[in-house]
Amino acid sequence: MSVLRVIAENLLGFDLVILIAAVANGAVCYAARREALRLYNTMHQSKYVPSWRSSPGGLAESVLAVDEEAVITMRDRSERLYSIFINITGVFPLLGILGTVVSLLPMVANLADMQQNFFAALTSTFWGLVFAIVFKLLDGFLLSSVIEDNDKSVTLFLARTPEREAEREVSVR
Repeated sequence: MSVLRVIAENLLGFDLVILIAAVANGAVCYAARREALRLYNTMHQSKYVPSWRSSPGGLAESVLAVDEEAVITMRDRSERLYSIFINITGVFPLLGILGTVVSLLPMVANLADMQQNFFAALTSTFWGLVFAIVFKLLDGFLLSSVIEDNDKSVTLFLARTPEREAEREVSVR
């Protein structure tokens, strides 16, 4: 039996669970990156330098116009999606091992199918590890740096100048 045939047959078994989890995690990764970049763009506004010099208040106005509640909401949504992404990514090796155990258990009952069950066990481990590696790389290259930068920016934004702090105290009263 060819390796490709075994992989194809197992995609309809336990490996399907791993593939469904991978598709779901890809969607969460996309949503987390979209939200993180939305917050990043809000916190890292850019102004054209010559226009800033002609209107120095323009930059200050754009910074003061950032809505604190919106920033906190964006940060919370971004961190929630990122947390879900990280947790699903951490489950892939466990799903692979679970698929291995599920595939090896029937070998005890029927040693004649030992080779088929062994191949099935290895494909689950293979897919679990592949998706764990892929999503860990996506985290390292696409998400974690933006999430960390956003956390620092929001912390700085919330601990801003005393004038803004006084405005916030007045609006709370």
